[in-house]
This record gives sequence, C-alpha cells and structure tokens, in this order.
Amino acid sequence: MPASLATDLRLNPFLHIDGDRIYNPITDKALVPSDPAFASVRAFIDRGVGGERLVEGGWVVRDDVARAYRLKIVSLELMTACNQKCYFCPVSVAPRENEAMPEELFERIVDELTQFRGTLDAVFLQSYNEPTIDRRFVEHCKTLFAADLPVAVLSNATGLTPQKIDALAEAGPLRYICINLSTLDHERYKHDRGEDHVSLVLRNLDYAKDRPLAEEMKIVVLGVGDAQHDADFDAIAKRFAGSRFGVERHVVMDRAGWLDVGLKPPERKRHLAGCDNVGSRPLQHLHITPRGRCVLCCEDYDERYVVGDLTKNTIAEVLEGDEIAKLRRWVYGIEEAPADFICRNCIFARER
Repeated sequence: MPASLATDLRLNPFLHIDGDRIYNPITDKALVPSDPAFASVRAFIDRGVGGERLVEGGWVVRDDVARAYRLKIVSLELMTACNQKCYFCPVSVAPRENEAMPEELFERIVDELTQFRGTLDAVFLQSYNEPTIDRRFVEHCKTLFAADLPVAVLSNATGLTPQKIDALAEAGPLRYICINLSTLDHERYKHDRGEDHVSLVLRNLDYAKDRPLAEEMKIVVLGVGDAQHDADFDAIAKRFAGSRFGVERHVVMDRAGWLDVGLKPPERKRHLAGCDNVGSRPLQHLHITPRGRCVLCCEDYDERYVVGDLTKNTIAEVLEGDEIAKLRRWVYGIEEAPADFICRNCIFARER
C-alpha cells in the first residue's frame, strides 16, 4: 500500500471504546478481549499500527463518516396527548397543545421505513404521549404490521383495553411492549402521576399478562432508587410472577437537565465522546414528531435540535443531511459543541 494511503487511516471517531469492549454503532458490532480483532484495534489505538486490516470492519476509516448511520430504532409520535402528568416527565411541567399526524404523512413515513427493515429493531409509537388513548392506535399498529415493521409500544396501560389487546394479539403481535408502573398504591400513584389510574391499569394488565400481546413484554417499575422504590418493585414483581411480563426496576433521570429529579451528571460534561442512550441516538435513532419534524433525541423536549422535516424531506435525506452530520460531530467530540449543548447535561453522554 502506498505510504500516503496508509497515513490517511484513522480510528473511526464513532467507536465506543471501553476497557473490555469496543463497539461500532454504525455496524452494530462489538469486540471483546477474546476476539482476535480486539488486540488489533488496541494496537492501532496505542501504536498506530495494523490499520489496513481494520478498514473492512469499519474500525479504521479514511473518509469522513459523519453521514454514516445504522437506523435501529424509530420513535414515531403520532399525537401529543397524554392523560397523566408524571413527575419524571416534562409533560407535568409544560404540557403541549394537542396535535396529531395527518394520515397521509403517517402512511408515507411507513412506506419509507420499509427500506430500513434490514436494520430496524423497533418502531415505537410514542415519545411524550400515551399512544393507547389514540382512537387510531390499533389501526396504526395494523398498518405497521402490514408493512412488516417491528412495532413497539411504551405505555402507562390506561388505554390498553381487552379489546385492543385481543386485536393486537390477533393482527400482530407487537415486537415489544413496556408498561411503566411505579406503584400499586392508589394515593402514591395519584401523587406521582396526577391521576388515580391504578385499578384501570391493573385490570388491563391482568387481562394482558398471559396473552401473546408481544414477543417481549415488560413492566418497568420507576422510582428514585430509595427503599420505597425497592418495596414497590418487590410488590409488582410478586404480583406478575409467572406471567408473560418480565419486571424490571429503573431509576428515573432528569431528562438532560429539563427536570430536577433522579439521575443526573455531577457536573456539565466538557469533553463529549458519544452517546449510550439505548444505543447511539445520533447514529441509530430517528425521532419524529406529529408535525413530521425530526429531532436529535427524545430528551430534546423543546425541539431545539431539529435535523429535518418529513413534510419536505425523505427519511434518507434527513439521516444523510448536513444538520444531523453536524450534530453527530458535536455529540462525538469531533467538533467542539456549544457550551449549552444538550448532551453536556445528559447522563448518557460519553466523555473522553
């Protein structure tokens, strides 16, 4: 190989490099110490040798990769309404006006998403809304089923009626459903969420728990990580033991500084080096609002970082566009991000 080509080689700037794992979000491949390529990548990092063998796997690159991506997860928010005001959600502080995505735009987005079947893990039907209270919820799921796309739902289960459960199980099932449930206690549920929906939620979940609603069914017990949180988790895990629902304990977070609750960085992050928020948001996710705007991340409640508009652009144009390429460089520290950039206040942001 000519010397000039060899000197053009550089480490892929999007790699997530940890002591016992090196992950490439674009190829979705990870190396651990037992993999022969792990030592080769480490040799290139430490001594700059052996890079030619690593180009094919994407560990080492020659060109700018800021327009590269691997679309794994789509958040497709079809309407803004939510019937709760949870303390761990910005809706409790600044509820949005009601908006709904036009059916024509929804159907076009679904059609475009079929081009990404090979990499998609899930198309979620929400962001900061409650999807099950949408009168079009089941029909939207059926449209995605018909397009052979993996449908996923995060929900408080208030609108997940037996009729909807049966319809989805018959037409689907869903790829994934996750129910957020913080407690079985009526008073604390109402205090935390603004409404006493416990009886309704449990009635729906009792109907769903032994039915094939989704390939993966989960209940997440949300709290602040204290003894009460532990007790709530134990009670909910016991109640749904032996059902199709797996139960997990999760601590709430501050939404990149938007709220003053739960997990948060001890200080503003100075040297950004990537994203660990369920994969990599700028490289693997697409967040679509009911108006068709695409934003960088679900933590961007105020829509400060808009990367495209699907009323004007295609999904591919957004994912390969100038704006998202710029933000990828900021998130991964390739270029210095502004001092007030959202990732500097996010617990999921990686640092050098």
